[in-house]
Amino acid sequence: MVTRIQKWGNSQGLRVSRDVLEKIHAGVGDPVQVSVQKGAILIQPIKRLRGKYSLRELIAQMPKDYKPGIEEWGSPVGKEVW
Repeated sequence: MVTRIQKWGNSQGLRVSRDVLEKIHAGVGDPVQVSVQKGAILIQPIKRLRGKYSLRELIAQMPKDYKPGIEEWGSPVGKEVW
């Protein structure tokens, strides 16, 4: 893939195609590690530490018509203001 370094505000950036992101299992908003090795820029996705899925992925799997029920918490115990 050929791309250009572009100016975005006070920074510079590279556009990366969706195809490239899919190949490294990354998406918009995912954290990446950027380093320089032997004169080349290396961009690597940061592996998730907490689990296999991100919150975005889990929410995307929810049915579109999902409506959570209302949970009753009971009467106040002590000096809570409800």
